[in-house]
Amino acid sequence: MEQQHTYIIAEAGVNHNGSTSMARKLIDIAAEAGADAVKFQTFRAERLVSKTAQKAEYQKKTTGGDESQFDMIKKLELDLDTHHVLQQHSRECGIEFLSTPFDHESVDLLASLGVSRLKVPSGEITNAPLLLKIARVGLPIIVSTGMSTLGETEQALAVLAFGLTKKEHASLNAFAEAYVSAEGQRALRDYVTLLHCTTEYPAPFAEVNLRAMDTLHTAFGLPVGYSDHTEGIAVPVAAVARGARLVEKHFTLDRTLPGPDHKASLEPGELAAMVRSIRQVEQALGSSLKAPAASEQKNMSVARRSLVAGCSIAEGDVFTEENLVARRPGNGLSPMLYWQVLGTRARRAYAADEQISDGAL
Repeated sequence: MEQQHTYIIAEAGVNHNGSTSMARKLIDIAAEAGADAVKFQTFRAERLVSKTAQKAEYQKKTTGGDESQFDMIKKLELDLDTHHVLQQHSRECGIEFLSTPFDHESVDLLASLGVSRLKVPSGEITNAPLLLKIARVGLPIIVSTGMSTLGETEQALAVLAFGLTKKEHASLNAFAEAYVSAEGQRALRDYVTLLHCTTEYPAPFAEVNLRAMDTLHTAFGLPVGYSDHTEGIAVPVAAVARGARLVEKHFTLDRTLPGPDHKASLEPGELAAMVRSIRQVEQALGSSLKAPAASEQKNMSVARRSLVAGCSIAEGDVFTEENLVARRPGNGLSPMLYWQVLGTRARRAYAADEQISDGAL
């Protein structure tokens, strides 16, 4: 059985605070931790949020309520030159560079960089024009399903099926037809991975509902992973044990830094511990075959028992419950044969603790 390899995305997001040098350090940390990819966010504030939009409650707690959401994220934009710098630094560090696009121009920017896949964040799962734009690029797509129902997830997949099959004349009916078509379903299987997610920072453990990963897989037949916003590393590790094929987790240089996402992120040592734990779980999942492992076999004779004489037994004596017992080591007759030996006569004499030989049968 081939060992599972979970694709681990270290989510830098906007934890660079608008600093290229800080972003480079985040790449260093992700690479040192052993993650498969480091991911940022690509957007232009003017195309993402109105200037009067309020912050989320968690953002107000971490950055205050005086500035608008627009002003907050405007400071966190990354320009084209910075994307090139970060992609090159990622390449030098031996880790894949990814970023999540939040508008059409950002999709084009990332496609021009030659990224290997694109991410639909939870907040954009109902943004059909952006979904269609992402699908038209023709790259593998990660779809985060935070805040969504199965119905909303299906609608998003319908748009992606339409875009991936290069059909024209978009409409709700055209999306639905593409989704149920054999071509559309094949395209979804070839290109899409769904992520279960609870979109809260930090997410309450009681609202994670990891079993929903099973529901997503059963409903859509697609690879499923998990985008984590809980505190600590227990939940993403558990998600891998439940079959997540991709895991992403926010990380930061320091949880006390100013900014919206630092507080709900892992620090460098914790990120490394998460990656290490996930790799250990992958090994531990192993095979579904129930049989002695190679490392166990040398312990079988030590830990198991054999039939032995409980006291001195003369030739011809009957084996009874008093003189026939089971003791270690287990390199003789198995105690499973106890009742087969019981009541027969000894074919030779046995000293106390001597193993009963095959000749007794």
